[in-house]
Parts: sequence; C-alpha cells; structure tokens
Amino acid sequence: MTKVRMELGDRSYDIVIRPGVLDSMKPHMREARKCLVVADRNVAARYLDKVTARLTESGAVPFTHILAPGEKHKTFAAVEGICRAAAQAGLERKSLIVGLGGGVTGDLAGFAAAIYMRGIGFLQIPTSLLAMVDSSVGGKTGADLPEGKNLIGAFYQPEMVIIDPNVLNTLPVGEKRNGLAEIIKYGVIMDYTFFADLEASKANVTPDVIAHCCRLKAEVVSADETEQGRRAILNYGHTFGHAIELLSGFKLSHGEGVAIGMGMAAAMSTRNNLWNKEEEKRQNDLLLTAGLPFRVGGFKPEDILAAMYHDKKKAHGKLTLVLPVEIGRVELFKDFSDEEILKAIRSCCD
Repeated sequence: MTKVRMELGDRSYDIVIRPGVLDSMKPHMREARKCLVVADRNVAARYLDKVTARLTESGAVPFTHILAPGEKHKTFAAVEGICRAAAQAGLERKSLIVGLGGGVTGDLAGFAAAIYMRGIGFLQIPTSLLAMVDSSVGGKTGADLPEGKNLIGAFYQPEMVIIDPNVLNTLPVGEKRNGLAEIIKYGVIMDYTFFADLEASKANVTPDVIAHCCRLKAEVVSADETEQGRRAILNYGHTFGHAIELLSGFKLSHGEGVAIGMGMAAAMSTRNNLWNKEEEKRQNDLLLTAGLPFRVGGFKPEDILAAMYHDKKKAHGKLTLVLPVEIGRVELFKDFSDEEILKAIRSCCD
C-alpha cells in the first residue's frame, strides 16, 4: 500500500493507493455514521454492492443515489438531486457523501457535500484513471453550465481518497486514454524525469505511476489550494481543451480535449520561441503513443477562441495561458493577442 499525504493543516488527508483495496477498505467512521454513496449507473452495476458492504463493516449506515452517466449530466440539477437524496436519507452535519466513480461523479458528489447543510464529510473513491490521477485529488468540485465547464463549484477537500488500481482492468480503452492525457501533462509541467520514463515505457500505467501523479498534484495543491498562483500550472492544455469539449457537445472526451489543448499550447510555445520544435515533437509523439490526438478537425478556429473566453481562469478580459518553456516546466502568460492565439489554434486544426 502507498499513502500520499495532502498537507493542508487541520484538513490534511491521505490518498491511499493499493491494488485490491476495495475488497478490504475500512475508512475511519464515526459510530453509526450515515453516508450517501453516489455513483452513476454503470459504476453502480459493478462496484456499488461491494463498496456499501465495506462501508457497513466500517461502521457506516449507507444509502445510495444513482446518477445518469456522462459529462452532459454534470449539471446543477444533478447536484440538487444528490442533496435531496441526502435529506431524504436523513444525513446530518456529521454524515458523509461518498463519490464512487469517475471525474463527473466525484465533482458532483463533492459539490453536493460542500453545500449540503453548509458542508458535510466527503470521501472520494475514483474508478477511472483520470479521476485517480487528477480530479479526485485536490478538492475541486463543481458542475457545468451551458456556457462553460465547471463554472459553478467550490474548493472542498475530501476526508480521504481511496484508489484501487485493479478497477482499471475493467475500463474501456478509451477511458484509460482519458487518464493518460493528465499523466503526460504532469511530466510536461513539472517533472522531466517522469516524462522521460513515460517515453521509455510507452506510457505504461502502473500503481507507482498513479502514486507519483498524486504526489505531484499534492505538492502543488498543498502550496496553493485555491489556485491563487502555482496551482494554475495544472490547467495546462485545459483552456483550449475545455473550449473544444464544449463545442463538441462533449462528444470529445475530457482526455481528448486536454491532449488537443496541449498540442495547441505546445504549438504556441514553439511559434513564440518559448521552447523548441524538438520538445514539441516529443510531447506530441508521447500523446500519439498513448493513443491521444494533438490536432482536431471539424471546428472553426474562431469558434474555439470564442469558447475559450468562457473559461473561468480569464482575468480582466484576458486569457491566462499555461505554456511550456521546456519539458518539465511551464509558465503563465496573460499578454498574448487573440491573433497570436488564433495562429496556434489554426496550426492544430485540420
């Protein structure tokens, strides 16, 4: 078993990573603590009975709430549904909401936990690679609006994150690719050696890779929980990528959007001599090795730019872009003109 500690003072918590942990987990429970396990119907069919049994053994009194799967259901109405289910189950201030599933479920369950009775306990049990290495760690919760992704939400930390890499054996190939976009991102933004190891292994995912990603994210979040500075580097590829996801009506997955966004950000860095063409090629070659795109077709570059302005990370009408200056290091830029951004977008559009 590996434990990664998220250091946030009296809100610190462990990220527990162990193959098979869902068969034996016993998270700390207050006596007879009520909890609401939130899962979409796909995850529920496979894991809900197992998790509720383990929670019961740990001293919990579990209730369940089933979501419709998919990003298009990541709405405030879904959050309201979770909160109403919590009320109907009689959850109180000392109770717990459990997010069992991928990033959509975790974000919705966490947001509901943040606002139900002004905040109750929250446990993350991610079942997708993307959620394991990214969305379950760090306390970002929320839902989408028609105008953009994650425009409503809260920073709200879980009490614990429990990761069982064995569940990845049941994931479709496409879901594994989603998580690989975020894994490669960590190498580009802050760890050259990790990036080189991913190249050497042809982007092979192991429990150690998952744990390392969690350590990297914990390092950043512990220093900047609410994204006032350094945490923004974790958005590499996301400003471009979220715009493309939105324009596709979420037919493109988050991982595909982020990978394409990384391609656009890399192109922008090369065009502006922030890094060199060889580094751009190494990033894009690793994305291809992982089965991910770094180009996109079927969209007008002008529409992508317009959608980027719905991004919550803009300030004073300017986009904040995370751009690589070498493999293992990125910086924030706020002064690029729309035309310069459009050139980079066009270079990655078919």
